[in-house]
Amino acid sequence: MRKILTVLLCALSACVVPAHADEPSLLQPGLTLTLTDSSPLTAAQVITTPVFLSALPFPQPAPPLAPAPALESSTVMSRAVDSVQSTLDQAMDYLGVRYKRGGTTRESGFDCSGYVRSVFAESLGLILPHNAKAISKTGERVTKNELQPGDLVFFNTMKRAFSHVGIYLGNDLFVHAPRTGSKVRIEDMTDRYWKRRFDGARRVLPE
Repeated sequence: MRKILTVLLCALSACVVPAHADEPSLLQPGLTLTLTDSSPLTAAQVITTPVFLSALPFPQPAPPLAPAPALESSTVMSRAVDSVQSTLDQAMDYLGVRYKRGGTTRESGFDCSGYVRSVFAESLGLILPHNAKAISKTGERVTKNELQPGDLVFFNTMKRAFSHVGIYLGNDLFVHAPRTGSKVRIEDMTDRYWKRRFDGARRVLPE
C-alpha cells in the first residue's frame, strides 16, 4: 500500500515541480507528507523517488476543431442563386411580347438579342451587346450537358453561326423572341429544328 501511495504522490509532485530550474517549487524540502499507514515522508523523498510517468494515464489533448465554412463562399452562392432567379423571373415576365426587328423594349417589341439584352439589364444590371454573335463572346462557355437555368443558348437560324439567342429555363426548354409575326415564347431544344441548329451556350453572371 505504501508503494502505491508513494507512486501516486510522485505523480502529484511531477505536476507541481517547476518546469524551469529557477522557478519556485510548490513542494519545499522542509515540508512532509504523512501517510495514514506509514511513517512521514519528506517532500525530498517523494520527489526523488523514481516514477515512470509514461505509464500514468495522462489525458490526451483534444483534436483541433474543424474550421467553420467561410461566410464569404456561402454569401457568393446565395447571390448567384438570387441572380439566376431574378433573370428567370424577368424572362418569363416578357412572355407574349411581340417580335420587332431591332426592338429592345416591351412597348416596341423585341428581336432575339434585344430581348436577352433587356432581361439581363433589368434583372442584373448587365448591359449586353444588341447582337447575338457579339453576346456569344461574353461570359463563360458551357457545354450542352452543363446547361443550367439562366444560361444563354445560341442557334444557327440564318445560315450563320450564333445568329439567334435565347435563355435556357431547364428541362431542355428555352425562352426567346423567335421571328417577325410571333411573340416571346418557350421552345423545346429537343425539337428537330432547334436540335440541328444548336451552336453552343454561355453563362453570364454579375461580378
